[in-house]
Amino acid sequence: MSNKNPKAQYFTGVRAGIPVILGFVPVGIAYAIMARQAGFSAFETVFMSIAVFAGASQMMAVGMYVQGASIIAMILATFILNLRHLIMSTCVVNRMKNEPTKRKLLATFGVTDESFAIFTTEKKENCSGLYFLGLITVTYSSWIAGSAIGAIASDFLPAIVTASLGIALYAMFIGILIPNLTHNLKLGLLVVLTAVCNSILTQLMASSWALILSTLVCAAIGVFFVDLDGQEVADDEH
Repeated sequence: MSNKNPKAQYFTGVRAGIPVILGFVPVGIAYAIMARQAGFSAFETVFMSIAVFAGASQMMAVGMYVQGASIIAMILATFILNLRHLIMSTCVVNRMKNEPTKRKLLATFGVTDESFAIFTTEKKENCSGLYFLGLITVTYSSWIAGSAIGAIASDFLPAIVTASLGIALYAMFIGILIPNLTHNLKLGLLVVLTAVCNSILTQLMASSWALILSTLVCAAIGVFFVDLDGQEVADDEH
């Protein structure tokens, strides 16, 4: 627990989250434009960001909606994609010693890949609940702000601009993948295998179910061959 006063703890977290704004706002705008083009109202678009707060899942859900996927398929796909949040939330809560339960519950809602990375690499003395709340205040508000800007701007931006923003989804996934792939050959091969598996299954079934099945199969393979620390599991046995 930090020895700083509560106000200092909170604003230390706020300062730590400021760089995330540069990523969250543009991607939030891209998500909102995608949602509006898919037929969502401005209210529905922003409300999804308020209630869900998971950019990759929201973009995937919108994409599956456009493809005509069933509600069950969308729920399953987003559930699988967000399973990692169970692990990340557990790690975050474990670093919050002697914090009130309400604060821990609130913190778990705000866990994202970015806030998790910042919090778990922060000095242990700064890892308080108030620090994390300050951090997610910035990430949450910037995501909603980006969504609101995109929902409004979609009515005024030229079609060529709104169409080009769709690449933000792919850029975001590449940005998440590349740092991990550079030190882990087997993880890179697993990503390629997943893409190939999805491409094949798409020819045999609905694309939404192909995505779910290829994710499950390749994730199961990854459990046995890929270590989360970036080293192949087989190497740890020597």
